[in-house]
Amino acid sequence: MKLSDFQDCLLLWYDRNQRDLPWRREPSLYKTVVSEFMLQQTRVSTVLPYFENWLTEFKDFKSLAHAPESKVLKAWEGLGYYSRARNLHKLAKVAESWQTPPTSLKQWTKLPGVGPYIAAAVTSISLGRAEAVCDGNVVRVLSRILAISENFKDGATAQKKLRPIAQSLISTNRPGDYNQAIMELGATVCHRSSPLCSVCPILTHCKSGVSEDWARYPAIMGKPKNSANLFRYWVENKNHLLLHASEDGRLKGIFELPEKLPAGEVFQKASTSPFAIRKRTIGNTEYTERIFRIMLNCKMRASLPEG
Repeated sequence: MKLSDFQDCLLLWYDRNQRDLPWRREPSLYKTVVSEFMLQQTRVSTVLPYFENWLTEFKDFKSLAHAPESKVLKAWEGLGYYSRARNLHKLAKVAESWQTPPTSLKQWTKLPGVGPYIAAAVTSISLGRAEAVCDGNVVRVLSRILAISENFKDGATAQKKLRPIAQSLISTNRPGDYNQAIMELGATVCHRSSPLCSVCPILTHCKSGVSEDWARYPAIMGKPKNSANLFRYWVENKNHLLLHASEDGRLKGIFELPEKLPAGEVFQKASTSPFAIRKRTIGNTEYTERIFRIMLNCKMRASLPEG
């Protein structure tokens, strides 16, 4: 593979086919940082309305830094992985004092919530540094281009091992565009299943595409899924609803229906069966939450299922 031809084909395709995304319009360091935090483990389609609303609420690092955490978390509500919002808030407080932003990968990885991927994305897209990103899309593209058959134990291991290869291929003239182009290719053409090889701009450079055995790559075992069952309680009194804020974990500070009922209170169970069942995935665990409706009652204490 001739490197310059590969880069030229990819960048030409990106120039003609890149998606019209709000963080690419009148780009700035702040927009890049916010979008990259939001896009961690989250689809672009999900992020779009949140990003637009975020920029309305917090137009720059300064306005974000001075916002109360409760307002920040409210603006993030529904995106999940709330530690991202807290770390972005902390980063804004650091950024507010910058005379000039840090430019090195090492400096960025010392900031709250910034790992190798975000550091490479921000420094290349906004600061012109030739630092290659290596996310799941890039792993898929590179493993297919080079027909890398190594069986990786999980996605994080694959990203770590392929990062030096990604670095060797990056365009030093247009590093930010190159990084966005290869991620865009993975997101819109080089799909996990049924990739659009016939319209791929780098098909002639792709070993698995030419041999039509793309399905073998990447070989990632993945982490086993865990499952958990929870009881939650809908406790209402007139126009009030009881909520509980988690004190630790990924949902720290987020108000949810309680898993336990307050001691010393008397309740009446509306039904022996849950009135709703919610399923959701947090991290690597799939939760099934059975929600029971409870009423305050001074005359009796309900017999409740143990969670």
